[in-house]
Amino acid sequence: TALAADVGPGDRRLPLSAAADFSVGDRVGIGMVISEDFVGDHEMDGLWTFAAGDRRTIFKRTITAVDADATPPTVTIDVPIRYPMRVRDGVDVRRESGAITGCGMDGISVSTAVDWTAAWSNDRNHAVGFLYAEDCWVRDLGSWEGLVGDEDHHLQSGGILIKRSRRMTVADSTLEKAQNRGGGGNGYLYEIMQSDEVLIRDSTGRAGRHNFIQNWDFGTTGCVFLRTLSEDGEAWADSSGWWAPMGASEYHHALAIANLVDQSTVHDGWAAKNRMTWSSGAGHSATQCVFWNTAGTGSLESLQYGMGYVIGTDGLTVRTDVIDFYDSEGTGPEDWVEGIDEGADLWPPSLYEEQLRRRGF
Repeated sequence: TALAADVGPGDRRLPLSAAADFSVGDRVGIGMVISEDFVGDHEMDGLWTFAAGDRRTIFKRTITAVDADATPPTVTIDVPIRYPMRVRDGVDVRRESGAITGCGMDGISVSTAVDWTAAWSNDRNHAVGFLYAEDCWVRDLGSWEGLVGDEDHHLQSGGILIKRSRRMTVADSTLEKAQNRGGGGNGYLYEIMQSDEVLIRDSTGRAGRHNFIQNWDFGTTGCVFLRTLSEDGEAWADSSGWWAPMGASEYHHALAIANLVDQSTVHDGWAAKNRMTWSSGAGHSATQCVFWNTAGTGSLESLQYGMGYVIGTDGLTVRTDVIDFYDSEGTGPEDWVEGIDEGADLWPPSLYEEQLRRRGF
């Protein structure tokens, strides 16, 4: 059902051409066409070609009320829209079904390490994956040394992948020591793709390529990385390890919207910037994302499209300067920065937990 008028951040009531098509409790995908105008608005001409002209679901929501007699008719959703959506871009609301729900993993150890050559010939292997999942959880997931005599590595490539899912929690977990940390999507220890409202808390990522990462395509919003530890990330050029620069946790692709890194420790890096032609034209990787009370010996780069926020740090090297070149191109104005090296005194210590407190949880 098509949107009857533009909506913006904070809106929960959506004007539709046929609201009566929906019922309370319906799970829906609110999507749009990645139109020439949308691409142009973000100065991504020639970059977002992988999705140009195609529809993408941006927000996964649940209908909480229907008013078919309003002018125009409306539906109300459980979580507000977090980014402007325009009729111009063919925004519509589609009923979704078929997700697995209420599934969990608790106290599981995983090891996928194999022969070194085999690991480097098999891209994007993951130990655990959730696809089309809703209200699911993982607790106490840990990687351990492989069964092939390689005591230095735990995982062939990736750890856990969460894709096209929503309202998931990964907690109290440690994933580390990937063999394949090369290009092509390897060594991603905690990976979120096209998903909403995912919480990764009290978890460690160590010695991957990108320990914590939002990856491929539009449609990741409202995710939280709470009290995470990222260290020893390395982006290997090939299996020899002759060149292995620091590999940062990062927003990796196509405008991740309104996500939060909260009270986390970074000894390698966290990044949100214009990745330009990398990863098939990833372009602007993040907008309206927040780094709150972030500490460590590593680096934090926040060069987000529109606005981004860096509030409270301790020990990190912070980069937000916009020079309109390379990874800061088109990212002005400079992201909001306050409380550099004052994170220890920041109140509240956790933005996420303060929001929960104010909502009565």
